[in-house]
Amino acid sequence: MAKSKKLKIIPLGGLDEIGKNMTVFEYGNEIILVDCGMAFPDDDMPGVDIVLNDISYLEKNYQKIKGIFLTHGHEDHIGGLPYFLKAINVPVYGTRLTISLVEHKLKEHNILSRCNLVRTKPGTVVKAGQHFTIEFINTNHSIADSAALAIKTPLGTVVHMGDFKIDTTPIVGKVIDLARLGELGNRGVLALMSDSTNVERPGYAMSEMTVGTKFNEIFENCKKRIIVATFASNIFRVQQIINAAVTNGRKVAISGRSMENIVEISILLGYIKIPEGVLIPLDNIKKYRPSQVCIITTGSQGEPMSALTRMAFSDHKTVELTKNDLIILSATPIPGNEKSVSNVINELFKIGAEVIYSSLADVHVSGHACQEELKLILSLVKPKYFIPVHGEHRHLVLHKELAQKVGIPEQNNFILHNGAVLELDKQSAKITGEVPSGKVLVDGLGVGDVGNVVLRDRKILSEDGLIIVIATISHKTLELLAQPDVISRGFVYVKEAENLIDGIKYVANEAMEKSLARKHCDWNTMKSSLRSSVSKYIYEKTERNPMILPIIEEI
Repeated sequence: MAKSKKLKIIPLGGLDEIGKNMTVFEYGNEIILVDCGMAFPDDDMPGVDIVLNDISYLEKNYQKIKGIFLTHGHEDHIGGLPYFLKAINVPVYGTRLTISLVEHKLKEHNILSRCNLVRTKPGTVVKAGQHFTIEFINTNHSIADSAALAIKTPLGTVVHMGDFKIDTTPIVGKVIDLARLGELGNRGVLALMSDSTNVERPGYAMSEMTVGTKFNEIFENCKKRIIVATFASNIFRVQQIINAAVTNGRKVAISGRSMENIVEISILLGYIKIPEGVLIPLDNIKKYRPSQVCIITTGSQGEPMSALTRMAFSDHKTVELTKNDLIILSATPIPGNEKSVSNVINELFKIGAEVIYSSLADVHVSGHACQEELKLILSLVKPKYFIPVHGEHRHLVLHKELAQKVGIPEQNNFILHNGAVLELDKQSAKITGEVPSGKVLVDGLGVGDVGNVVLRDRKILSEDGLIIVIATISHKTLELLAQPDVISRGFVYVKEAENLIDGIKYVANEAMEKSLARKHCDWNTMKSSLRSSVSKYIYEKTERNPMILPIIEEI
């Protein structure tokens, strides 16, 4: 009797972290992928620009891949696509705004012409290979055209919710299609994968419309110039800022490259509507009184090069902040960005500007479902197996506990880690192994050429600096021609630490003479001895461990 095939679910990113979401679904000799995201570097990754998933498993199995299916257009779900498609060119499916944002990214990487992008809409059903059928289902999130995916396989249907909330008064589009999710649940769902980001929050996420009401209140009574920082991708928020500006007779200017790009795309697609004459170039803001202007900008996360950060530190070429400005931060800090945001807020206060942020007023609502919404989805979909996704480890554990409260047995809940292989058949589900997963670091044009050793060296350089020891020996006599020279970078200022530098030279001289006294001493041994002696001396004198770089010249 032939062995029955099993469905494999393999998350490559997005678990025990916020970012680089990517999940593999494999049945027989076919694979589909859900999302292809990126993450921003941690503090212990100096110099790194972005973080991608390790796709070595997919590179080995590239002939099996039938397509990538995108839930929405946020960077943690689409940001890895340009790099992925350079290595593995497969069809990409997504809704209108999602694909438009992907097009813009691929154009920047000069690969758009050779990529196959397919626009879908809620209700679209795509046949991918012999074994997979994927249906797009309308959801609500902090970006338009978000979708859940119903993935039909020979063993049953898996529902992947993507990022979602239940917003009964959305700014653009329809309410999440709970009816369709309920239909799927009544027919039988093998597994549910659901967003865990806000599982710690009780109740329901507030509607996006409540922010618009608050904006109107602020704009109505304000005589200052208003600057609002928010996520560029949150076009609902941008539309509400524009609405408040129009209602109160203000012109609108856009600042920040990503904001300019997304607003342009959204206007073309009809997601953002601006009356004629309201939108003005940023360079023209000085032609109007402060009470006639509203600037929508990037920088709500305190990013070092963002428009708001440059304004706060008086480094913006067009906008100079004064005490006659009101700045609204319409976002909450992503975990890890709290310090950067706090620094920007403090700088804004130093300028004397008025600052409103989420701690002071309801100028932001989350795009992720809270506990009651998560329980409602679990109750509607009624999955046999539940897999919490999109969250740090505590989020996954708490979501699993929530699922047990609504009746899913503990043994049917699976907390996975990146790379884990969950195998399902009609009778059972179990973790059977793992595939390579991890972080690929992008630094400038280099992809994957910065590894643990390079990061360790960068960390040492950033914390303790560098000492270069240069020794010159005679080619004929193999003797030192002079006392070794010492160069310090980021360790001590040489002129103020002459005794320490002289001590290093003395120790280096002794180490070199000992090495040269030995017969058949090779260069590597000589360098190692020199490095070890100098490092030991510096630690004894300073309790610091700078990087020691020995250079031996032979003339």
